[in-house]
Amino acid sequence: MMNARKFMLVSTMLLTGMLLAHAHEFWLQADKFFINVGERLNVKFMVGENFMGESWDLGKHRIEKLELYGSTGVKNVADSVRTDKGLLQLTMNEVGTKLLVMQSNNAFLEMPASKFNEYLKDDGLDDVYAQREKTKSLESPSRELYARYTKLYVQVGGQLDDVYKKVVGMPVEIVPDKNPCGLKKGDPVRFLILFEGKPLFGVKVRVWNRFDNRTTIQNIYTEKDGKVSIHISNPGSWMVSVVKMGPSTDPKADWQSYWGSLVFGIR
Repeated sequence: MMNARKFMLVSTMLLTGMLLAHAHEFWLQADKFFINVGERLNVKFMVGENFMGESWDLGKHRIEKLELYGSTGVKNVADSVRTDKGLLQLTMNEVGTKLLVMQSNNAFLEMPASKFNEYLKDDGLDDVYAQREKTKSLESPSRELYARYTKLYVQVGGQLDDVYKKVVGMPVEIVPDKNPCGLKKGDPVRFLILFEGKPLFGVKVRVWNRFDNRTTIQNIYTEKDGKVSIHISNPGSWMVSVVKMGPSTDPKADWQSYWGSLVFGIR
């Protein structure tokens, strides 16, 4: 009986590890989206599925850029990360809307052909799938370089400002047309998806909401202007995510992917 239990435990751990290895959603999760001046903000680095996930291993992965934007400028806050806890801790002494931006290092990933093809279909990367089909490489395993680019909005005090409009120049970037910290249930909002500074047409965007211990997901494709439109249906945590993939210029990989996300909260 004990051996059977041990086998089941090891199998579960291996399965969980495989799922996390292939999980691509990445986001910054604040303990609070609305805080008082002088209060401390705690932010977790998260990776996984269903807008739940696990803590990102900061010992294995690397942060290339971590910046906090406010009405008075931008500050490098990478030194405030507690790598032992996988946590960013900041005392917020300035009123206004804050935009936290993170860029990861370029990491390498290999997948069996079937898993990679499934991943391409799930994430709407039809152009990459078609290219593999055209070159008769659907049965070949993947060699992929990937990097993550994410934004988090928090509100300090009651004074909203225009920091939400900031385009920071990441390869893939999501920009809202309204301040996310001022949205309420029922409000419409649009998100512009940029790739290398230009609107991205026809890309699959996922919109996630985590509320009352349940996650809901919407799959929307960008219009010609690179935008998607939604209505805020619930309070809780919200995430907009997108992936763009193209041929790699690095000889050790066939593909380069860029994963973008944006997170905000609704009261």
